[in-house]
Amino acid sequence: MTGEALAILGLALCAGLCGAGSAIGLYFTGSAASGVLAEDPKKFSKVLILVVLPATQGIYGFVFGILGLSAVTGGALTDIQFAQIFGAAMPLAITGLISGIAQGRTAVGGIYAVAKNEGLSGKLILFPAMVETYAILGLVVSILLLP
Repeated sequence: MTGEALAILGLALCAGLCGAGSAIGLYFTGSAASGVLAEDPKKFSKVLILVVLPATQGIYGFVFGILGLSAVTGGALTDIQFAQIFGAAMPLAITGLISGIAQGRTAVGGIYAVAKNEGLSGKLILFPAMVETYAILGLVVSILLLP
């Protein structure tokens, strides 16, 4: 395997795992919201933000993939630098996958709470947003590790 192929593999894993984490998280939140909305469709605006929160990890993976690909194609890199790009992709790949799933599960609790008391919806964003912090940290570390 060439160094360039290794770098592209790392970027593909990062984008794919972040996307998978988001998709799984969105599956959890979408399913929960569907149940709540079947009982009371007026709560749509109250649960919408909680439903879409896990989508951000997929966006982070996509953005990092573009940044990493521009590094791969931007100039003459050594095999060590290509390996560095692979390594740089791993913090976001791991945190994006895990935090997307965890954020979805956390947001589900908030969606169920809105079903019982819709006045809580603004306050309940805080809990899944705390999980988001680790996806953001993974993104920052990955960007800092790019050669």
